[in-house]
Amino acid sequence: DWVGDPDSKNIILYLHGGGYVVGSRATHRSMVRELCKQSHCRALLIEYRLAPEHPFPAALDDAYLAYNWLLAQGYANENIFIAGDSAGAGLTLACLLKLRDQNQPLPRAAGLFSPWTDLTASGESVETRDARDPMITGSKIPVAAEIYAAGEDLTHPYVSPHFAELSGLPPLFVQVGSEEVLFDDADRLVKKAKAAGVHAELEIWQGMPHVHQIAYKLVPEARQALQTMGQFFKQF
Repeated sequence: DWVGDPDSKNIILYLHGGGYVVGSRATHRSMVRELCKQSHCRALLIEYRLAPEHPFPAALDDAYLAYNWLLAQGYANENIFIAGDSAGAGLTLACLLKLRDQNQPLPRAAGLFSPWTDLTASGESVETRDARDPMITGSKIPVAAEIYAAGEDLTHPYVSPHFAELSGLPPLFVQVGSEEVLFDDADRLVKKAKAAGVHAELEIWQGMPHVHQIAYKLVPEARQALQTMGQFFKQF
């Protein structure tokens, strides 16, 4: 499903969120269209397979194939960005790791909205911010994790990029709300990426919950967040 400027040479491969069990192009098309407007890009929004019918590694396989399809269509890797929100942002990282491990050309940069990087839920914010985030209940994280992993080790780096070695990845721009249950997933990711020599930026939105960007038509901070993400992509 293509959205955005059809004449742009810059392409965003977008992976939607939803805990690997829900979500679709329909739920995220509007937000991605706005991101395209702010970044002057075109986006390919894919509908990867969901658990429980299609557990790990189905979603990763689909993301990996979609990126390689773009290369096969003639898009240069330096003109491809990859982005996602929540589970889709975790999937974005997993796709980057697989591409790196397979010695394939990497996209120019990656944008991550409220990334879910640790399916073991070891971050303190899962408990300490549980009552503050209206979008996610901390106790439900292990349930979604088990449905997606379906017996795979939750510390597998392609399942939980929190446990991955991150060197060699392209620049990362991460946005997170201050009230998020998954705040530590974003914070620890950026610190670990920087330690590995990866260019990584963390933008914290005060008072905002998980993936507040999706409410860009109603919440000024959501539209502003999409603008800053768009500026990140436009610099390349």
